[in-house]
Amino acid sequence: MEEVIYRHQDQTWHLSAHRAIFWQEEQALIVSDLHLGKSAHFRKAGIAVPANIGQDDLYRLQLLITAYNPSQIIIVGDMFHSRENNDVPYFKLWRQQFAHIRFKLVKGNHDILPAATYEALNLEVFDTLTIRDIHFIHEPCSEEDAAGYTFSGHLHPGIVVAGAGRQRLRLPCFYFGKHCSILPAFGRFTGLAMLEPAVDEAVFVIAENSVLKVN
Repeated sequence: MEEVIYRHQDQTWHLSAHRAIFWQEEQALIVSDLHLGKSAHFRKAGIAVPANIGQDDLYRLQLLITAYNPSQIIIVGDMFHSRENNDVPYFKLWRQQFAHIRFKLVKGNHDILPAATYEALNLEVFDTLTIRDIHFIHEPCSEEDAAGYTFSGHLHPGIVVAGAGRQRLRLPCFYFGKHCSILPAFGRFTGLAMLEPAVDEAVFVIAENSVLKVN
């Protein structure tokens, strides 16, 4: 599986081309912004989008679980896209094959399902989650306001990369600032928010099946 290993905050992070991080010391697979059910939400509104996007994303997550064999999965917000639809019972069936793995959901702005639903899905739910003095929150904090080091999602970060012949590509990325890191959206049915990193901030773009350091 294509990845880059990055040492940061005295920890080892495996940055996967599948838009996920494996935290080696904690045996934790970290993803953000799956937005399961988003395609069904749009179809219900009469907008034609593919029907199996959520199932494809869960298949990619299954590949990552097989590759890394994590003891826990940390979802940094927006696991589901608002109201319950057919992707929720599908996830419940999918989840059963990984009953031995703890799934920890840090609630995002789209995670509005009833508490009983999350319990039935065998999800541990947090407003914020702290492990080894590293904080997981959904919405990014500013570098100035950060207390300790944080991982967040929400923005669906991307960066513009210049190519040959004046080509400019918009690609998802992993961002590592001095105090804050922002994860790429795991779900494929998401947009991008362009970042302009400083020269001392690390950025890794995801291009096809590769992870490349560009800053």
